[in-house]
Amino acid sequence: MAEIILNVDVRDGVGTGSARAARRAGAVPGVLYGGDKAPVAISVNEKDFRKNLYTGKLLGHLVTLKYGKETQPVIAKDVQFDPVSDRPLHFDLMRVDEKQTIKIEVPVHFINHDECAAFRQGGSLEIVRHTVEISVRADHIPEELVVDLAGHKMGDTIRISDIKLPKGVEPAIGDRDFMVAAIKISSAAKADAADEAADEAAAEAEAEVAADEVPATAQSDEGDAEETPES
Repeated sequence: MAEIILNVDVRDGVGTGSARAARRAGAVPGVLYGGDKAPVAISVNEKDFRKNLYTGKLLGHLVTLKYGKETQPVIAKDVQFDPVSDRPLHFDLMRVDEKQTIKIEVPVHFINHDECAAFRQGGSLEIVRHTVEISVRADHIPEELVVDLAGHKMGDTIRISDIKLPKGVEPAIGDRDFMVAAIKISSAAKADAADEAADEAAAEAEAEVAADEVPATAQSDEGDAEETPES
Protein backbone atom coordinates (compact mmCIF):
# COMPACT_ATOMS: atom_id res chain seq x y z
CA MET A 1 0.00 0.00 0.00
CA ALA A 2 0.95 3.65 -0.12
CA GLU A 3 3.38 5.22 2.32
CA ILE A 4 1.08 8.10 3.30
CA ILE A 5 -2.10 7.63 5.31
CA LEU A 6 -4.71 10.38 5.46
CA ASN A 7 -7.07 10.12 8.41
CA VAL A 8 -10.22 11.83 7.21
CA ASP A 9 -13.51 12.91 8.68
CA VAL A 10 -16.76 13.11 6.74
CA ARG A 11 -18.16 16.65 6.59
CA ASP A 12 -21.82 17.42 7.04
CA GLY A 13 -23.04 19.21 3.97
CA VAL A 14 -21.16 20.67 1.04
CA GLY A 15 -20.45 24.13 -0.25
CA THR A 16 -18.66 27.22 0.99
CA GLY A 17 -20.22 27.21 4.45
CA SER A 18 -19.15 23.66 5.22
CA ALA A 19 -15.62 24.32 3.91
CA ARG A 20 -15.23 27.44 6.03
CA ALA A 21 -16.43 25.61 9.11
CA ALA A 22 -13.80 22.92 8.53
CA ARG A 23 -11.04 25.54 8.22
CA ARG A 24 -12.16 27.29 11.41
CA ALA A 25 -11.88 23.92 13.14
CA GLY A 26 -8.26 23.55 11.99
CA ALA A 27 -8.91 21.19 9.10
CA VAL A 28 -8.51 21.26 5.32
CA PRO A 29 -11.74 20.51 3.45
CA GLY A 30 -11.72 18.16 0.48
CA VAL A 31 -13.78 15.96 -1.79
CA LEU A 32 -13.50 12.23 -2.45
CA TYR A 33 -14.82 11.21 -5.87
CA GLY A 34 -14.48 8.61 -8.59
CA GLY A 35 -15.34 4.97 -9.04
CA ASP A 36 -18.99 4.01 -9.02
CA LYS A 37 -19.76 5.95 -5.82
CA ALA A 38 -21.08 9.43 -5.21
CA PRO A 39 -18.70 12.23 -4.16
CA VAL A 40 -18.18 12.60 -0.41
CA ALA A 41 -17.21 15.80 1.43
CA ILE A 42 -14.29 15.12 3.76
CA SER A 43 -11.68 16.97 5.80
CA VAL A 44 -8.19 16.31 7.19
CA ASN A 45 -6.43 17.87 10.17
CA GLU A 46 -4.42 20.77 8.69
CA LYS A 47 -1.19 20.01 10.56
CA ASP A 48 -1.24 16.38 9.42
CA PHE A 49 -2.15 17.43 5.89
CA ARG A 50 0.72 19.92 5.71
CA LYS A 51 3.16 17.34 7.06
CA ASN A 52 2.19 14.84 4.37
CA LEU A 53 2.01 17.48 1.66
CA TYR A 54 5.56 18.71 2.20
CA THR A 55 7.04 15.23 1.88
CA GLY A 56 6.44 15.62 -1.85
CA LYS A 57 4.73 12.23 -1.92
CA LEU A 58 1.13 13.30 -1.56
CA LEU A 59 0.05 15.13 -4.68
CA GLY A 60 -0.15 12.85 -7.70
CA HIS A 61 0.70 9.71 -5.75
CA LEU A 62 -1.14 6.70 -4.41
CA VAL A 63 -2.03 7.26 -0.76
CA THR A 64 -4.24 5.49 1.75
CA LEU A 65 -7.41 7.19 2.92
CA LYS A 66 -8.49 6.00 6.36
CA TYR A 67 -11.92 6.58 7.87
CA GLY A 68 -12.38 4.76 11.14
CA LYS A 69 -11.39 1.15 10.41
CA GLU A 70 -12.01 1.46 6.68
CA THR A 71 -9.20 2.13 4.22
CA GLN A 72 -9.27 3.06 0.55
CA PRO A 73 -6.45 3.64 -1.96
CA VAL A 74 -6.79 7.07 -3.53
CA ILE A 75 -4.85 9.50 -5.70
CA ALA A 76 -4.41 13.08 -4.50
CA LYS A 77 -5.31 14.93 -7.69
CA ASP A 78 -5.31 18.57 -6.73
CA VAL A 79 -4.59 20.95 -3.85
CA GLN A 80 -5.69 24.60 -3.84
CA PHE A 81 -3.67 27.16 -1.88
CA ASP A 82 -4.31 30.64 -0.53
CA PRO A 83 -2.40 32.97 -2.91
CA VAL A 84 -1.14 35.14 -0.04
CA SER A 85 -0.47 32.79 2.88
CA ASP A 86 0.11 29.62 0.81
CA ARG A 87 -2.19 27.82 3.24
CA PRO A 88 -3.87 24.71 1.76
CA LEU A 89 -7.54 25.54 1.26
CA HIS A 90 -9.01 22.49 -0.47
CA PHE A 91 -7.99 19.15 -1.95
CA ASP A 92 -9.42 16.50 -4.27
CA LEU A 93 -8.97 12.75 -3.87
CA MET A 94 -9.86 10.19 -6.54
CA ARG A 95 -10.84 6.64 -5.66
CA VAL A 96 -8.77 4.02 -7.48
CA ASP A 97 -7.90 0.35 -7.40
CA GLU A 98 -4.21 -0.33 -6.71
CA LYS A 99 -3.93 -2.41 -9.88
CA GLN A 100 -6.00 -0.02 -11.97
CA THR A 101 -4.30 1.71 -14.91
CA ILE A 102 -4.75 5.45 -14.66
CA LYS A 103 -3.59 8.58 -16.44
CA ILE A 104 -1.65 11.03 -14.35
CA GLU A 105 0.88 13.82 -14.80
CA VAL A 106 4.37 13.41 -13.37
CA PRO A 107 7.20 15.99 -13.28
CA VAL A 108 10.17 15.92 -15.67
CA HIS A 109 13.64 16.22 -14.12
CA PHE A 110 16.75 17.14 -16.14
CA ILE A 111 20.16 15.83 -15.01
CA ASN A 112 23.86 16.12 -16.03
CA HIS A 113 23.77 19.77 -17.09
CA ASP A 114 27.55 19.92 -16.51
CA GLU A 115 28.13 17.12 -19.03
CA CYS A 116 26.32 18.93 -21.85
CA ALA A 117 28.87 20.82 -23.97
CA ALA A 118 26.12 22.97 -25.53
CA PHE A 119 25.71 24.93 -22.29
CA ARG A 120 29.42 25.81 -22.29
CA GLN A 121 28.94 27.13 -25.83
CA GLY A 122 26.22 29.55 -24.79
CA GLY A 123 23.26 27.20 -25.11
CA SER A 124 20.23 27.20 -22.85
CA LEU A 125 17.57 24.64 -22.02
CA GLU A 126 14.09 25.52 -23.24
CA ILE A 127 11.57 23.33 -21.41
CA VAL A 128 8.35 22.73 -23.33
CA ARG A 129 6.76 20.33 -20.82
CA HIS A 130 7.52 20.50 -17.11
CA THR A 131 5.17 17.54 -16.61
CA VAL A 132 4.14 14.66 -18.85
CA GLU A 133 0.88 12.74 -18.63
CA ILE A 134 1.49 9.01 -18.46
CA SER A 135 -0.57 5.84 -18.37
CA VAL A 136 0.49 3.60 -15.50
CA ARG A 137 -0.82 1.25 -12.84
CA ALA A 138 -1.84 3.17 -9.72
CA ASP A 139 0.67 1.41 -7.48
CA HIS A 140 3.56 1.98 -9.92
CA ILE A 141 3.45 5.75 -10.39
CA PRO A 142 7.04 7.02 -10.76
CA GLU A 143 8.27 10.00 -8.77
CA GLU A 144 9.48 11.69 -11.96
CA LEU A 145 10.66 11.16 -15.52
CA VAL A 146 14.42 11.73 -15.92
CA VAL A 147 16.07 13.37 -18.94
CA ASP A 148 19.84 12.84 -19.21
CA LEU A 149 21.40 15.89 -20.90
CA ALA A 150 24.87 14.37 -21.22
CA GLY A 151 26.00 14.23 -24.85
CA HIS A 152 23.29 16.50 -26.22
CA LYS A 153 24.36 19.17 -28.72
CA MET A 154 23.27 22.68 -29.59
CA GLY A 155 20.02 22.55 -31.55
CA ASP A 156 18.94 19.16 -30.20
CA THR A 157 15.27 18.57 -29.52
CA ILE A 158 14.41 16.18 -26.70
CA ARG A 159 11.29 14.13 -27.38
CA ILE A 160 9.39 11.60 -25.32
CA SER A 161 11.14 8.80 -27.21
CA ASP A 162 14.48 10.08 -25.82
CA ILE A 163 13.32 9.48 -22.24
CA LYS A 164 13.85 6.05 -20.73
CA LEU A 165 10.46 5.31 -19.22
CA PRO A 166 10.15 2.99 -16.22
CA LYS A 167 8.71 -0.45 -16.84
CA GLY A 168 4.95 -0.37 -17.28
CA VAL A 169 4.85 3.36 -18.03
CA GLU A 170 3.57 4.68 -21.34
CA PRO A 171 2.92 8.26 -22.49
CA ALA A 172 -0.77 9.13 -22.49
CA ILE A 173 -0.24 10.75 -25.90
CA GLY A 174 0.57 7.78 -28.08
CA ASP A 175 -0.02 9.08 -31.60
CA ARG A 176 3.09 11.26 -31.90
CA ASP A 177 6.63 11.67 -30.61
CA PHE A 178 6.03 14.97 -28.83
CA MET A 179 8.72 17.44 -27.77
CA VAL A 180 9.67 17.82 -24.12
CA ALA A 181 12.56 20.29 -24.38
CA ALA A 182 15.13 21.80 -26.73
CA ILE A 183 18.68 23.12 -26.44
CA LYS A 184 18.99 26.53 -28.08
CA ILE A 185 21.51 29.33 -28.15
CA SER A 186 20.60 31.83 -25.45
CA SER A 187 19.68 35.46 -26.11
CA ALA A 188 22.74 36.57 -24.14
CA ALA A 189 24.98 34.36 -26.26
CA LYS A 190 23.39 35.74 -29.44
CA ALA A 191 24.03 39.29 -28.22
CA ASP A 192 27.63 38.44 -27.32
CA ALA A 193 28.15 36.86 -30.75
CA ALA A 194 26.71 39.95 -32.46
CA ASP A 195 28.94 42.25 -30.40
CA GLU A 196 31.97 40.10 -31.19
CA ALA A 197 31.15 40.16 -34.90
CA ALA A 198 30.74 43.94 -34.80
CA ASP A 199 34.09 44.33 -33.00
CA GLU A 200 35.80 42.11 -35.56
CA ALA A 201 34.28 44.10 -38.43
CA ALA A 202 35.42 47.37 -36.87
CA ALA A 203 38.91 46.00 -36.31
CA GLU A 204 39.12 44.83 -39.93
CA ALA A 205 37.97 48.26 -41.18
CA GLU A 206 40.63 50.01 -39.08
CA ALA A 207 43.28 47.62 -40.38
CA GLU A 208 42.27 48.35 -43.98
CA VAL A 209 42.47 52.11 -43.41
CA ALA A 210 45.89 51.78 -41.78
CA ALA A 211 47.12 49.62 -44.67
CA ASP A 212 45.99 52.24 -47.19
CA GLU A 213 47.77 55.07 -45.34
CA VAL A 214 51.20 53.42 -44.92
CA PRO A 215 52.19 53.22 -48.65
CA ALA A 216 51.20 56.85 -49.25
CA THR A 217 53.48 58.05 -46.47
CA ALA A 218 56.36 55.91 -47.71
CA GLN A 219 55.97 57.28 -51.27
CA SER A 220 56.12 60.88 -50.03
CA ASP A 221 59.33 60.16 -48.12
CA GLU A 222 60.96 58.65 -51.22
CA GLY A 223 60.05 61.73 -53.30
CA ASP A 224 61.62 64.05 -50.81
CA ALA A 225 64.83 62.02 -50.85
CA GLU A 226 65.14 62.34 -54.66
CA GLU A 227 64.86 66.16 -54.56
CA THR A 228 67.67 66.59 -52.04
CA PRO A 229 70.75 67.92 -53.85
CA GLU A 230 74.01 66.06 -53.57
CA SER A 231 76.71 67.72 -51.52
